[in-house]
Amino acid sequence: MSTPPKPGQPAQRPQQAGPLAAVQHIVQVMLENRSFDHMLGFLYPGRSGPNGQPFEGLLGTESNTDSSGRPVAVFTIDTSTPGAYFMPGADPGEGYANTNVQLFGTGSPPGAAVASMTGFVTSFESAISYDQRVGRSVLAGTTASSIMGVFPPTALPVLSGLARGYAVCDHWYSSVPTETFPNRAFACAATSQGHMNDATSSFTVQSIFGLMTAHNVSWKIYGYDAAPLTRADFPDTLDAPETNFGKFADFQADAAAGHLPAYSFLEPSWSSTGNSQHPNYDVALGEAFILQVYQAVRSGPGWASTLLIITYDEHGGCYDHVPPPTGATPPDSTIGEFGFDFTRFGVRVPAVLVSPLIPAGTIYRVRDGGTPIDHTSVLKTIEQRFGLPALTARDAAAPDLGSVLTLTTPRTDDPMAGVTAPTSSGPNPAAGEVSHLLSLQAQQVSDLQVPLSHLQDAPLLANQHTSADYENYIAARTGTWKTARADGDAPGRATPADGS
Repeated sequence: MSTPPKPGQPAQRPQQAGPLAAVQHIVQVMLENRSFDHMLGFLYPGRSGPNGQPFEGLLGTESNTDSSGRPVAVFTIDTSTPGAYFMPGADPGEGYANTNVQLFGTGSPPGAAVASMTGFVTSFESAISYDQRVGRSVLAGTTASSIMGVFPPTALPVLSGLARGYAVCDHWYSSVPTETFPNRAFACAATSQGHMNDATSSFTVQSIFGLMTAHNVSWKIYGYDAAPLTRADFPDTLDAPETNFGKFADFQADAAAGHLPAYSFLEPSWSSTGNSQHPNYDVALGEAFILQVYQAVRSGPGWASTLLIITYDEHGGCYDHVPPPTGATPPDSTIGEFGFDFTRFGVRVPAVLVSPLIPAGTIYRVRDGGTPIDHTSVLKTIEQRFGLPALTARDAAAPDLGSVLTLTTPRTDDPMAGVTAPTSSGPNPAAGEVSHLLSLQAQQVSDLQVPLSHLQDAPLLANQHTSADYENYIAARTGTWKTARADGDAPGRATPADGS
């Protein structure tokens, strides 16, 4: 029986019965820009998983053609080679047009045609040329064929260990065939409001966080070592109190104390030397981050009632052999940029589900022609578990993840016992660059509404040049904004008078 709401508070809808009823905490960590095949394609050989389960991985014969028509086959990345954890060696093309080239061989998709998935090598060839022309880093020895490199399970002992020790989702698709911010908007609000590129990083709709607030369900967003980027994405996160935000050390403390909220959303660090795994940054650092998240959750008192979800926002130009499905439900009536109608999913991304209620060796997907899993399935899972309405038509149509929880008694074994994260060798080719997302976060916080009286000594965005500069700017600007809020000034957005 539900508890009556306090005066002035909305009543919750009935909460989920069945497998999800055992879940009190949903924890999601979303990393950057890797495809399923690139990270997990060789998880189970021969496309056959434990007990004969079908697994949509690689056979090793898959190929693309280069610009001269020569076939380039997938290959295993040799992590004994210096620089291997910085593969594919350059930043592949992202965005809608580049994704279309990778999928269809043309920047404009040919109607309802099924993607051939044969344009990755030629697209990467163009990306390398562009990166070199504008002075971006390219790992020594990188060629167009490098995009066909695949990490073997031994190279990713954390991600692969969790995938084998719990559940891997081999048909989890990004929500839209484009870059980061539209996909992260779908992950948090089930719509990008028609936006299809990173030019827009803030949105005006209700997010899952605002929905949970309205129904008295707890949540918290954790940045890694800085204020979380997601905070500035939506009005309801921008207006939320400081108690809804923290850093990774706060997450570890909350997990250890049994104080995790109903939903935790974790971000990596966004700099070029951080752990986001954005190409061509250090994949090994991301492995260490995933292991830290798992260890924090598993060692806490809430482990038996926690579902940990590890996924990536989009494929980032990395190779995958599975054509994204059509038949996606448009989230709303908003007309999409570039004429996109939101009826096509994005490229497959790595996704792993972790819970002591999941048997080892589970391969989890929607079967029998149902709506496939995409980022909005996490939203649907939260909504089903805590009795919340859908945000848009997309998450209303999405499958939830509850059926992966098939055990009635929590497991006590630890498949990750003794597993350590790998360490990269060779210099980080991008170490001296300011990452795309770090610069976008700086622009986000420069738009925060802060009275001029609080900006007397604030740094100017136009004067920032290095990663450290941008990180210090973000810290100073968010600190100034917090001070203004504490003084009673209304939060919001405004064009800053800081010369940026």
